[in-house]
Amino acid sequence: MSIDHTARIHPSAVIEDGARIGPGTEIGPFCVIGPQVVLGANVTIKSHVVVTGRTEIGDGTAVFPFTCLGEIPQDLKYGGEDTRLVIGARNRIREHVTMNPGTEGGGGITRVGDDGLFMAGVHVAHDCQLGDRVILVNNVGVAGHVTIGDDVIVGGISGVHQFVRIGRGAIIGGLTKVTKDVVPFGLLDTGAGDLRGLNLVGLRRSGVDRAEIAALRAAYDALAAGEGTFQDRARLLQEGTDSELVRALADFILAETDRNFHTPV
Repeated sequence: MSIDHTARIHPSAVIEDGARIGPGTEIGPFCVIGPQVVLGANVTIKSHVVVTGRTEIGDGTAVFPFTCLGEIPQDLKYGGEDTRLVIGARNRIREHVTMNPGTEGGGGITRVGDDGLFMAGVHVAHDCQLGDRVILVNNVGVAGHVTIGDDVIVGGISGVHQFVRIGRGAIIGGLTKVTKDVVPFGLLDTGAGDLRGLNLVGLRRSGVDRAEIAALRAAYDALAAGEGTFQDRARLLQEGTDSELVRALADFILAETDRNFHTPV
């Protein structure tokens, strides 16, 4: 066990032998920290939290009551293999959130980036890869092997199917069933998930240049109404643009995937 002398631990908390607790970290009442857990500097673990397994939590992350991080995957194929959950810095993980480690068949690691907000009741399943500044609103369920890019927002009570990819900067409306890949900067509507345009508000808030936004809008229109298949249209975009964001959009569509796409309507 390694507990920095500046860490503050409530007397009722259970810290198992082998855990590593960084400087300035605070662990509240009735928490359980497992023997393979590594907590960085200035992490806040509020009351009634369980952190177990080979779980790492980055500096400045706050974990709220009744959260469970690192418990074994909810996957019948999991056979007790030694896998990991790695959570980045400055995340806010609210009440009743669950995040599971990876499985041998999925690469062995679930990874969460920096500066995310995971609201009450969110579930992040095994082998997911989440980028930075991701926001998952209350009661979002993310199935196994999902990839979510930077700056994505998923609205409340939405479900993301296993192996789906959501590109950076996309926004998903509440109560949405996400069963196919979502292109970067896409705006996915509620219900069955219709792609209704671009996340223009998010692009503007991120300070994206107006010329880049105009290029993305033209690219979206070409994807919606151009000739050939969806991938054919993406290849034309990839070959004919100087825009970094349009190229990122085309590269995402042409990358290897296990799912189809939510396409423009």
